[in-house]
Amino acid sequence: MTLSRVIASPLRSARPVAAAAAFRTAHQAPNLARFAVLARWVRTLAIRREDKNRWERRVPLVPQDIARLVKEHNAKVIVQPSTRRVYTDDQFADAGAIISEDLSAADIVLGVKEVPLDQLLPGKDYMFFSHTFKGQKHNMPMLQDILDKKIRLIDYELLTDDHNRRLVFFGRFAGYAGMIDGLHALGQRLLGLGFATPFLNIGMSYVYRCLADARLEVTRSGQSIMDDGLPKQLGPLTFVFTGNGNVTKGALHVFKCLPHEWVSPDDLKDLVESGNYSRHKVYLTQVQAKDYLVRKDGQAFDNAHYKMHPEEYDSVFHEKIAPYTSMLINGIFWDLKYPRLMTIEQTEKLARENRLRMLAIADISCDINGSLEFMSHASTIDHPFFMYDPIEKKSHHEVEGDGMIIMSIDNLPTEMPLEASAYFSDSLLPFVKELILGNVDHAVLNRATIARDGSLFARHTQLQDQLEKYGRPSAGAGIRVEANHKVLVLGSGYVAAPLVEHLSGVQNTHVTIASNALDEAGRIAEKHKNVQTQSVDVKNQAQLQDLVSKHDIVVSLIPATMHIPVAESCIAQKKHMVTASYISPDMEKLHERAKAAGVSILNEIGLDPGIDHLTAMRTIHEVQAAGGRVSSFVSWCGGLPAPEASNNPLGYKFSWSPRGVLLAGLNSAKFKMNGKMHEIPGSHLLKSAMNVDMYRGFALEGVPNRDSLKYTSLYELGDLNKLDTMFRGTLRYKGYGELMSCFKDLGLFETAPSKLASQGTSWQELMNSLLGISKGADPVAAIKAKLAAGVNGDVAADSLKLQRILSAMNWLGIFDSANPIVSSESVLDAFCSLLQQKLVYLPGERDMVAMQHEFGIEWADGQKERKTATLIAYGEPQGYSAMAKTVGLPAAIATEAIMTGVITRKGVLAPVSKDIYEPILARLEARGIKFDEASTRLSK
Repeated sequence: MTLSRVIASPLRSARPVAAAAAFRTAHQAPNLARFAVLARWVRTLAIRREDKNRWERRVPLVPQDIARLVKEHNAKVIVQPSTRRVYTDDQFADAGAIISEDLSAADIVLGVKEVPLDQLLPGKDYMFFSHTFKGQKHNMPMLQDILDKKIRLIDYELLTDDHNRRLVFFGRFAGYAGMIDGLHALGQRLLGLGFATPFLNIGMSYVYRCLADARLEVTRSGQSIMDDGLPKQLGPLTFVFTGNGNVTKGALHVFKCLPHEWVSPDDLKDLVESGNYSRHKVYLTQVQAKDYLVRKDGQAFDNAHYKMHPEEYDSVFHEKIAPYTSMLINGIFWDLKYPRLMTIEQTEKLARENRLRMLAIADISCDINGSLEFMSHASTIDHPFFMYDPIEKKSHHEVEGDGMIIMSIDNLPTEMPLEASAYFSDSLLPFVKELILGNVDHAVLNRATIARDGSLFARHTQLQDQLEKYGRPSAGAGIRVEANHKVLVLGSGYVAAPLVEHLSGVQNTHVTIASNALDEAGRIAEKHKNVQTQSVDVKNQAQLQDLVSKHDIVVSLIPATMHIPVAESCIAQKKHMVTASYISPDMEKLHERAKAAGVSILNEIGLDPGIDHLTAMRTIHEVQAAGGRVSSFVSWCGGLPAPEASNNPLGYKFSWSPRGVLLAGLNSAKFKMNGKMHEIPGSHLLKSAMNVDMYRGFALEGVPNRDSLKYTSLYELGDLNKLDTMFRGTLRYKGYGELMSCFKDLGLFETAPSKLASQGTSWQELMNSLLGISKGADPVAAIKAKLAAGVNGDVAADSLKLQRILSAMNWLGIFDSANPIVSSESVLDAFCSLLQQKLVYLPGERDMVAMQHEFGIEWADGQKERKTATLIAYGEPQGYSAMAKTVGLPAAIATEAIMTGVITRKGVLAPVSKDIYEPILARLEARGIKFDEASTRLSK
């Protein structure tokens, strides 16, 4: 028996019998013919790697249960490799599983949490917690993709017996971890109030090897309470539990390790007010709906009536229970139709009357703005609690301050991954056996099925309205759409393809690609039945106006200098517009006209600018809402070859014209770093490259990106003088900046018209002319002299650095008399043509997008924190590049959101407000474009 099985065995010996009973009931009359068929065919099972967050370490099936499937049914099981899950790849391999990144051979895919859209494999059976059956809008894009791909979706949360009792769940572990973390939070709050109590000895649940160890620690704290008592100033310490399901039962299992006495809800007030209590124990009250709900018509509470007519009841929790509660442990299921346990106004009233003695809340249910209306957001395992001041009606992080401490972690079972996985696997195994044997119509599995063969199951057709609003409707999904949408896409460059593909998948949407390169546009359009092409001259105002008038929204992918006439046409025709380009001063001037016309002109919605705004603003607003301050901000972004494709001296490749990239190296830059202001002229920009330690496996450097200081206002960061750092930069592989800076000093960035460049001479002749040497002369001395006269004197004096420059020039063919230049207007244009020939992606190579934000955060209690959000996205060798996806998809999703009414703000806009960035980020994350976040607490 392995160590993990020994640790889990106490729980498994008390395994739930409901799953096994349901399994037996479904097999009282086995069909011999069915088993004869199944003997010849067993379906392949796969377990996907969890990737929702870094704490998710659970598995749906443990290796021991996989070994049973392999041994008893000769099952083939594929496990996606992971270095983070609680069981290692070797343990799965020893159980008989195949470790493989590729899950395409599987018939059934098991996971724990939601699956990104780009990882959903068509035609498979999937089982995971989808969080869709309540119509959760953030997961509607995933559900729509499941319908589009004809996936059978089975949700663990819906695996029930004939009496609607859940058979497979982690809820009890949420209760275990929530109670432990809640007691930890209580200890912190009491210390903030000046009381050192035994609760300080209780850590977060993830620090314990197993549940038994955690309960032992709680028991030890309880022994201290029995021996030494609690501070008399606290009065009776009362713990109030809501609910009676698995969550609450798990919480009580931990709590009962403390010395306690049960008190009925009706006796709670008398306990607190009488003073007749013991300091050597705590008091426990468990309330049901009947204890705090009253009928509006004055009749007696009736549970059946309440379930049918919850709107006819009011909560008196704030009067009967809350004034006598020290800590609330909330484990109830709540829905909008039910009255709230406590509202914001009720809680404020109690606080103002000095009748709120509540110190702490463990909101294990984590219904944001739900049964506890003031519970504003989920906390995280990294930052497990926050304070809520009911009088000021705001959250903060000062445990010494006013209010209640709230623990509201929304993924609590991940803190006990070993035992939670073993318990869950034990319950799930009977139904997985049914799936691999082909019995997909098993009664329990049928009840848990949300979608199959492109359609919603009958009991879930109410989700159609949510899919229409928040999903990506498609013609085959049976979703009602009230209006046709006509989208005009101006331009057919390489980011247009993923944008058009997304928009063409929106039901009743027709796309027109207007371009001056009809062959290019035609190659995109031919893949989609609802896309057509049209030739256009954007400079022809009459033609542009006519074209705009025939569409509902315009996506402008043409050069930024041409956006203004497009925007003016959109305003004149009262049509919306989307572009990935920066808001220019001329565009900004159109704001009031656009608002007056009722038009949304959304700019800066690509990668950078675009995704950078979305993610930065989400974190900044979350910090500010929790009472913190962002004291420094650093953002890096770069489009690069994937590491294996960075096989040239520059470590860079182009999939579009290099001119814009090279000219960006001539811009001056302004930023603030470590309290000091910096301004770098364009002549020194490339030379200013600094090392960037994003991930150990990447050798990256970066240069500052134009004016970083203006983002202080855009990102609502307050007074620039109070910021330590405000910096935005561009990423490249190490060595790029020095090479390009030297090329600039050698004259290869000259933009003035050049007769020599326009004559189609050789590169050797052009280089000799730039160096001022005659044919046949050795260029090395001239190169050294020219570099010494510029900003690269250190290169001229360093033989190794100089050799790198010469080697790069040789590789590019700059000294080759047989290498003709492409006839160009300027030396820069000729150099761009050369780079476009040499730095090209070969078949099978892929690109990469890297972005990272680093936030310095100061909390109200003086605690400092460093938080990073990192995105690494790779292109598909036979599909879209990473750059095309990360520019095209945000613009496409924004376009859909505007035309379907999800985004309603008018005027010239950047995606920095919550009503814009929130829905777009949700859709991007559903498509697999999401950030990996990490936090480090620093010393005060």
